[in-house]
Amino acid sequence: MAPKGSAFAPNRKKADGTEEAKRIVVIDGDKCKPNSTAFAYLKRYAGSCGRDCIRVGKKEITVSETSCATCVSRCKQCPGDAVSVVKLPSNLTTDTTHRYGPNSFKIHGLPVPRPGHVLGLLGTNGTGKSTALSILLGRTKPNLGRCAPPLPDWADIVTYYRGSDLQNYFSGVLENKLRVVIKPQLEASFARRLSGKTVRELMSVRDERKIMDKVVKGLELGNVLDREIQQLSGGELQRFAAGCTMCRDADVYMFDEVSSFLDVKQRLRVTEMIRELVHSKEVWPGGEMEAAKKYVIVVEHDLAILDYMSDYVQCLYGQSGAYGVVTGRSRVRNGINQFLAGYIASENMRFRSNELTFKVRTTDFIVGKDDEPDADPSKKPSDKLGVIKYPDMRKTHTRIVDGKETSSFTLNIKSGNFRDGEVITLMGENGTGKTTFMELLAGRCKEQRGKEVTIGSYEANNADIGSSTVNPSLAALGVSYKMQSTSPKMRRFQGTVQEIMERDINQALGDRLFRLLVIKALNVDVLSDLRVQSLSGGEMQRLAIVLCLGSPGRIYLIDEPSAGLDCEQRVIAAKVMKRWVVNHLGRTIFLVEHDFLMAAAMADRVIVYDGVPGIECTASKPMSVADGFNLFLKNLNVTFRRDPINFRPRINKKGSRKDQLQKKAGEYYLFDVDEEEEDDFDDL
Repeated sequence: MAPKGSAFAPNRKKADGTEEAKRIVVIDGDKCKPNSTAFAYLKRYAGSCGRDCIRVGKKEITVSETSCATCVSRCKQCPGDAVSVVKLPSNLTTDTTHRYGPNSFKIHGLPVPRPGHVLGLLGTNGTGKSTALSILLGRTKPNLGRCAPPLPDWADIVTYYRGSDLQNYFSGVLENKLRVVIKPQLEASFARRLSGKTVRELMSVRDERKIMDKVVKGLELGNVLDREIQQLSGGELQRFAAGCTMCRDADVYMFDEVSSFLDVKQRLRVTEMIRELVHSKEVWPGGEMEAAKKYVIVVEHDLAILDYMSDYVQCLYGQSGAYGVVTGRSRVRNGINQFLAGYIASENMRFRSNELTFKVRTTDFIVGKDDEPDADPSKKPSDKLGVIKYPDMRKTHTRIVDGKETSSFTLNIKSGNFRDGEVITLMGENGTGKTTFMELLAGRCKEQRGKEVTIGSYEANNADIGSSTVNPSLAALGVSYKMQSTSPKMRRFQGTVQEIMERDINQALGDRLFRLLVIKALNVDVLSDLRVQSLSGGEMQRLAIVLCLGSPGRIYLIDEPSAGLDCEQRVIAAKVMKRWVVNHLGRTIFLVEHDFLMAAAMADRVIVYDGVPGIECTASKPMSVADGFNLFLKNLNVTFRRDPINFRPRINKKGSRKDQLQKKAGEYYLFDVDEEEEDDFDDL
């Protein structure tokens, strides 16, 4: 029986006696306000079937859990996509844990943490990860699906989970035996609340374990201790938030998306420090016995980091904004592979029709001849660039100190080349000049404006790096540039998503293939009626990718496209960018990316950055993927292997047998796949 207050359509029997899937009606409150078209539409049909299926209040509309087929059909036709009718899996056995209200999001099940282990949560955006953390934190009391009185109290909730690990967990939280702390997602309000205070001041207040000096050294925060919070970059703010959480003396540690804005080296360091909370006997006064009593729960979209960080994983699937289901606990490798496959074997649940794989197949990127237009002006033979060479370049940032202009950062770029139809990935730490290189290529640097020479021209190829000649750029060849931070500029736009696309890429919108292979694949078509200012970070990122790919250009410069995207969207975005730009248009992509899985899925050649971040760095010439990855990972002293099932890169646990063998052989990134790879026991 459906929980009271749930908007379910009733179960019906098929001819063979089995039950059809339940349907849940979800109303978007932002799109169904009293003065909206959707509100007027539903109000017009309220009571027209002779039953009380659609109920109209002063400021809201609700749909009954026993709605008739006619009213459910009318909900599907509601204008503005304000109402969604979602089918629930027919074999879903988990009861509703929490529901925000009638016609609102609900979650089935909860993560089950284990003391002395790191539990990783994996799922797409909008399926309830933050809701689950809020319940485990004790901030949200689960209503077990009841939206109307009598609501359950905590005693009922503890009784409900009797016999499971969650009974002991909730009892400990309620009796103040378990202290819970969380590193929240970084939002604009996070820095705003702490504005005006320095890093040293805030960390000192939270240093309950008296380990501030060790954390500051481990997270490389020493040079920002006296800065105010509003002056920190995204990566510095992320490390500060993680450090404050680690300094707290608690029993349960939660980390919500801890790798955002961090480079690969910083992600690995944060991961090692998080694992030390439960796997190191040196960080706690009580040694190994005290560490074994600690809980750690992490939410992460970088699959390589989640794999490296976790001991167990639980996946969340469902439909964004409608419902989420938490799967049972499983080993790391099995859990991630089942999520990518879209099939949970232990529950016999298929929640995605297609499998996500990192094995590049030619058929993934070929556009059928029947679909391709007869004359594509962007692919004329005479429009090919061939091989373009760029010379040695140097860019120096300066600042005024005591009235004198001094160098603050210098980037040296070694000469190299690129050709049509390839992806060149820029790999290095934060502060090594990757974005500076992209700005140079785009001709966005101040000294280049109106004076730049085109890369590939005679003047550029014969310029002396030590002369006063302005660095050449690709601006004259045609550049489409997706900058690292697009939100502030785009959020100033007053109109809808459809209006900004019509303004910036109106020509591309007339291309049927672009709408199919880019807009629809990135699920931006469902955002068309939303105002740009109301978009979330992930939605804004997908829109920025669409605007970049839709802009005409011979070279596409894409800076950190994975920021804000969930694990599933990252795989899709990588394939969309490579399929459209490289295989369909035959153009070149320069890509900056810290998600190693996304970089590995897209890279044809690699530029590796070396040097002292923020002081002086050097960008190598483009090299092969094997040489580039091995050089980059050797600098980090970490090894990767590939999973034999879906070919995703996996980080070897430090000191494990495979880690030692690969380092001895000099193969820091193992391209060959071991078809007989054992389970995770070697990794623990």
